[in-house]
Amino acid sequence: MVNWASVATNIFDGLTYRGPDLELVPGLATAWEELDNGTRLRFTLREGVVFHNGEPFNAESVKFTFDRLLGEEGARGPQRSNYTAIERVDIVDDYTVDFYLNEPDPVLLTKLAGYGAMIVPPGYIEEHGDDYFNTHPVGTGPFKVVDYTPRSDVQLEAFTDHWGGTPKLNSVTYRFISEPSTAVAELQAGRIDIVLPPTIPIGMIGAINDHPNTKVVSVASPTVEALRFDTQSGITADERVRQAIIMAVDRQAIVDSILAGEGNVIASFQGSQSFGFDSELEPYPYDPQRAQELLREAGVEPGATLQIDVRGNDSTFAEVAQVVAAYLQSVGLNASIQPYETNVLLNDIIPAGRTGAMFQQKWGGWTFDYDNTAYLMYHTGERWNPYDSDEQLDEMLNAQRGILDRDARETLLQDIARYTQERALEMPLYSLNALYGVGERVENFEPAPDNRIRLTNVDVSE
Repeated sequence: MVNWASVATNIFDGLTYRGPDLELVPGLATAWEELDNGTRLRFTLREGVVFHNGEPFNAESVKFTFDRLLGEEGARGPQRSNYTAIERVDIVDDYTVDFYLNEPDPVLLTKLAGYGAMIVPPGYIEEHGDDYFNTHPVGTGPFKVVDYTPRSDVQLEAFTDHWGGTPKLNSVTYRFISEPSTAVAELQAGRIDIVLPPTIPIGMIGAINDHPNTKVVSVASPTVEALRFDTQSGITADERVRQAIIMAVDRQAIVDSILAGEGNVIASFQGSQSFGFDSELEPYPYDPQRAQELLREAGVEPGATLQIDVRGNDSTFAEVAQVVAAYLQSVGLNASIQPYETNVLLNDIIPAGRTGAMFQQKWGGWTFDYDNTAYLMYHTGERWNPYDSDEQLDEMLNAQRGILDRDARETLLQDIARYTQERALEMPLYSLNALYGVGERVENFEPAPDNRIRLTNVDVSE
């Protein structure tokens, strides 16, 4: 399996960069400032940078990249929606650009470190076209593509003219390996050096750690899992029933047994690294007796049925869903599990509001900012919110996007998390750790919470 986020992180640079420590630092922009009450951002660009094909990086490169992202080419991919706050990019001079925003976006600087905003070469794309670029990408990153064989591998070579210095490795090969057992066997045999998330199943952690030449390196990630509710119809339209369902399930036991401790129970739909996380917000307790009381108060008869929709190819979550169903059985609810092909569930069933009473939601949280989760999950009319409409919640979600004061915005995000917990809009389950399989000859490896490892300083012993 090839993690394209990791590949792109080594081929391209963004205006900003966020490393494993999650600190935002200069990338292709050396400085920036907010102007006009947050509706204009001015970037000072790094001079002397070249693309892998020798083309110079400058303000035209930045304008071209975002015109392309917000135009027809960007509309073909999934990243454009993260950058729609950008109205246009104007060139001030060769190494200065202004981003004009149609509304303030307090997360934009972080998003500019995301792989949807990697800077691309105008001349190269205009000469060869987008289709060619997609299979022969050129960036300014520390490694350049020398060969790409679909369904086989991507071969990279160190870019000696990188502005950040020459990588220690001469070359890197990313291999497509679809079977986790095959990837682990190759790691143990020394034919690969690093297995990237999310390849490693929980059940293989022991086999990797027990091998003399391999180990699992685990780091907290922004990925979270929840079972969300149909708040519009059926028994889960009642807030008391939703609260009862949450209290009926021992989520810590699920983390300990099914995840082997490689996760943490969450109180809201975000991990501890998220901006907006509130350490004082406690998860609903495991309290089956109180759950039964709430079900009786809501008039739910013993034996009432509900359906849980899940991704059919997620074996770990299938086990989680079975355990959740067993817990619900113990408080008098009969839960059936309906697996769907992942694309069908994500692109048809959920957006169309055709789920069962509960449905699996897995979220990457890649911006490490609760806005990118909360707005898309809870705002009226959003794709991932097919059932609920809450005017007060909409107002809070809209208000935090216009707040430039960091502390005030964090407080409001924490209020949003508390409000959604009170309304029991989902059963927050857990945040997941990112698991890396690492061979013994790898040196200077630092795991990235968001799976986007940059290999500039990584080396291997001979």
